[in-house]
Amino acid sequence: MKAVIFAGGVGTRLWPLSRKKSPKQFEKIIGNKSTLQLAADRLLPDFAWEDIYVSTGAAYVGIVQKQLENLPPNHVIGEPEMRDVGPAVGLITALLVRDFPLEPMVIVWSDHLVKKEALFRKILLSAGDVVTKDPDRIVFVAQKPRFASENLGWIEFGKEMQAARGIPVYSFVDFQYRPDAATAKRYFESGHHAWNLGYFVTTPKFLWSQYKKFAPNIYTGLSRIADSWHTGRYEETLSAVYPTLEKISFDNLLLEKLDPSNAYVISEDIEWSDIGAWEALKEALEEAADKNVTEGKVLLTDTEDSLVYNYTGSLVTTIDVKDALIVATNDVILVCSKSSVPKIKKLVESLKGTQNEHLT
Repeated sequence: MKAVIFAGGVGTRLWPLSRKKSPKQFEKIIGNKSTLQLAADRLLPDFAWEDIYVSTGAAYVGIVQKQLENLPPNHVIGEPEMRDVGPAVGLITALLVRDFPLEPMVIVWSDHLVKKEALFRKILLSAGDVVTKDPDRIVFVAQKPRFASENLGWIEFGKEMQAARGIPVYSFVDFQYRPDAATAKRYFESGHHAWNLGYFVTTPKFLWSQYKKFAPNIYTGLSRIADSWHTGRYEETLSAVYPTLEKISFDNLLLEKLDPSNAYVISEDIEWSDIGAWEALKEALEEAADKNVTEGKVLLTDTEDSLVYNYTGSLVTTIDVKDALIVATNDVILVCSKSSVPKIKKLVESLKGTQNEHLT
């Protein structure tokens, strides 16, 4: 079974720690490891290093190889230009289908937190069993919802179709994207909706057939690249062809057109969190609601429900602070309320073309 970790994107919602030169997935956000390293660690030992691939931007290939020293160097797939997730997933699929057409492959992301790692691996292996028996299937791995989230995508599932390694496998119904409050509450209470994580297990052969069906132009371009795989022409062909591909999300390219009968859903509580923003990181790490989360040299006095991350050698202190996010790096100090996190991206964009552009 193969696993592909996607580690692209910049992650401006975790600025000023996450920058263009070193995005969030490569920074030590939890303990002494990056979320990329944590994503790889949670696959072990059920996946060998030889079974793991990482998809990232060409500029970050060296960082990935340094952080994952046991990963074979040619298992780091660098995109010469970001063309969104549709072409990115297609590229690794086009390569794997050449060598492992019927071996299950799992797609996961580098900027998430999963606390129940043993259960997570069991789910992946269970989904692998399903697609081994039926290679023309895709199994979506979802998180049982903890609350009625309006910021996450949802996946609707139907009746239980089978069980694999004791894990129920349900029929797939539909995707829903960021519902309003009333709809999210209805989903949460339905018992047939879960958070869509973007994780799935399928075979390269089936996924590649969907690209041929729904995105023939991208399929043709990626086929040219894959034909040069394991040859001296690969990098040249990749650089020439990949930037010409349509920039499109994986959802728009394929998921919205997928025949529901080809899909299953596994919904379990793996204690997953998307930690791509500071307030989400706090929610994932806090021991209880309204508790503080800290990192580095920090001294808090009469401070509640705040995240204080200090990456400097100086001491950061707070007095009478509530509902705050404070992040200190050697060249930037961010102070804002938790509710202001959506404004961070706009702030970073406003720095472009100014004397502070180097800080983005």
